[in-house]
Amino acid sequence: MRFLRNNGLTLVLLILFAASILGHALAGWRVELEDALRHGDSGGSLWAYVASPQFLSSVFENWESEFLQMAAYVVLTAVLIQRGSSESRDPDAPSRDADLESASRKPGAPSALRWGAFARAVYSRSLGLALALLFILSFIIHWTQSARVAAEEALAHGEAPISTLAYLVDPQLWFESFQNWQSEFLSTAVLVLLSIFLRQRESPESKAVAAPHGQTGE
Repeated sequence: MRFLRNNGLTLVLLILFAASILGHALAGWRVELEDALRHGDSGGSLWAYVASPQFLSSVFENWESEFLQMAAYVVLTAVLIQRGSSESRDPDAPSRDADLESASRKPGAPSALRWGAFARAVYSRSLGLALALLFILSFIIHWTQSARVAAEEALAHGEAPISTLAYLVDPQLWFESFQNWQSEFLSTAVLVLLSIFLRQRESPESKAVAAPHGQTGE
């Protein structure tokens, strides 16, 4: 079917996402049940676990780092160069977005480009802005749900819980964040460098197999 052919990449990635988050929920629930049994409790249902701050914090902790990685990557590749990498734009190539006002009149150009200079300025940066917004939203949910987890643990130990705002400077929150951020930036740097010398046949993320190492861009 044409629909499957034209949307296969997105569909497969969404299927893998659904399978992964289901596995995440089931495995996390089993871990929580085992922990509850060790404390003489029967534990809750799967649905209760999925709505719990423990699960939501772990989910958005990971989403936050992914959206940060993508936002940084999209913005940095617009201004920085890595000679020879397929992940970098070619510094010797002419700018493809130099005259957006003229480009807006081309057939098929997005209609937002014809709404004026401000709309063009925003739309021309909309991908980076959207990814940055998704990072901020994910971070806020991670922070607030992780604060709820910390509050529950404090109450369980007879301690006074700290407020959600105070938890924003708690080292546990930043430990959770930085342990994911560092791996995202490292993996991106490795991809940028490996794409100079290595190839993946027919992938748009790779240069052509026979392209010289010094060729920059796809």
